[in-house]
Amino acid sequence: MNVIYPLAVPKGRRLCCEVCEAPAERVCAACTVTYYCGVVHQKADWDSIHEKICQLLIPLRTSIPFYNSEEERQHGLQQLQQRQKYLIELCYTVAQKYLFEGKHEDAVPAALHSLRFRVNLYGLSSVELVPAYLLLAEASLGLGRIVQAEEYLFQAQWTVLKSTDCSNATHSLLHRNLGLLYIAKKNYEEARYHLANDIYFASCAFGTEDIRTSGGYFHLANIFYDLKKLDLADTLYTKVSEIWHAYLNNHYQVLSQVHTQQMDLLGKLFENDTGLDEAQEAEAIRILTSILNIRESTSDKAPQKTIFVLKILVMLYYLMMNSSKAQEYGMRALSLAKEQQLDVREQSTIQELLSLISTEDHPIT
Repeated sequence: MNVIYPLAVPKGRRLCCEVCEAPAERVCAACTVTYYCGVVHQKADWDSIHEKICQLLIPLRTSIPFYNSEEERQHGLQQLQQRQKYLIELCYTVAQKYLFEGKHEDAVPAALHSLRFRVNLYGLSSVELVPAYLLLAEASLGLGRIVQAEEYLFQAQWTVLKSTDCSNATHSLLHRNLGLLYIAKKNYEEARYHLANDIYFASCAFGTEDIRTSGGYFHLANIFYDLKKLDLADTLYTKVSEIWHAYLNNHYQVLSQVHTQQMDLLGKLFENDTGLDEAQEAEAIRILTSILNIRESTSDKAPQKTIFVLKILVMLYYLMMNSSKAQEYGMRALSLAKEQQLDVREQSTIQELLSLISTEDHPIT
């Protein structure tokens, strides 16, 4: 973490803390354009996102240089906008990843950065602000700050209502977060209403069998599970598992055909790839391990379902180039298959997975 110096503020100029907007007393020594009320918020911001974007903030927060022509000025402004768009997505993805990992406190500074960059680029009333509001609402829910979460969600909902061009994807995110709010408030009827809308809008945007739609099914399944409606929950958990299996198996089949024998023109091995960003990988891990825990609690009744989820996790970690985790889940699947004396073909499929993993020499992430 960089050293921070006491801040001498020029008379008449008010500088605000990056995290809480209280009067600033310190400045980051590395970029000299980021201010804090004290050490606690400086460290929180550094650990969350500032370390990743410290130097990128300098051109955004310093005076625009003098340009010799209008053409140069327009080019400079376009570059500035591109930097802002890049930072919006980077901060958003980092905050999302923290949320899927359950690190709600760490998500807040990154989400706040995403919101501020959006305000700077699109204005205070733009629907582009909604995803950042929703991140902050979800982080607040995770921290047990329900009133604060409601405020962010109200702002997001109001912005969507005023907009004439809000996408189905944004509508989906809004309803998903409203569903999570009502789950936290134990109002399951209202939660089901919003999650049904989440699934509808996500299906319109991406299709009913898309991984981006699966989150709505997953949260709806959790409600039914809590309400002891286990048949409904089981059906939805199965659907979520099948969606992720179809997606990952598609990537896995391509890579398994060209794995260690195939080389590109530079002589390098093809890299495994999930096709997901870090936040989506974290979401996949959270969803699939949650379903696995539920399946394992009833594995004596339906061991095939437990093995199915284990195999999906094998593919996920294999594609993430984490051979250690992939092998761990593969061995668990094989052990359960033998214990339950399942079909020989099932055991053979798992053996093939483990064999493929063992021939790879991926770094463990």
